[in-house]
Amino acid sequence: MTQRICFQLQVKPDHIEAYTEAHAALWPDMLEALKATGWNNYSIFMRDDGLVIGYFETEDLQANLDGMAATEVNARWQAAMADHFVGIDRPADEAFNYLTEVFNLDDQLAKL
Repeated sequence: MTQRICFQLQVKPDHIEAYTEAHAALWPDMLEALKATGWNNYSIFMRDDGLVIGYFETEDLQANLDGMAATEVNARWQAAMADHFVGIDRPADEAFNYLTEVFNLDDQLAKL
């Protein structure tokens, strides 16, 4: 069964431009690793103040996280992103603040 995952992070105000630029030209090997480890329909949104909301769909969240943790490119990416975030002292993908889904239109319609 597909899980919909949503998470939050906070980018430092003086890092918003660099964070945005990095994601506009994500490394090809990082893109391939995300897809290969099951991060589907993955999007990241950012508010003007640096609030980041990420969303993706997966069959197995822990397998996705473990799969990425086993890649060399993820270690490089996490190191490159490490200084961009407020209040975390570990790789960002280990510090996601997960949000609970409280409504989904398709789920509600399926119950009718």
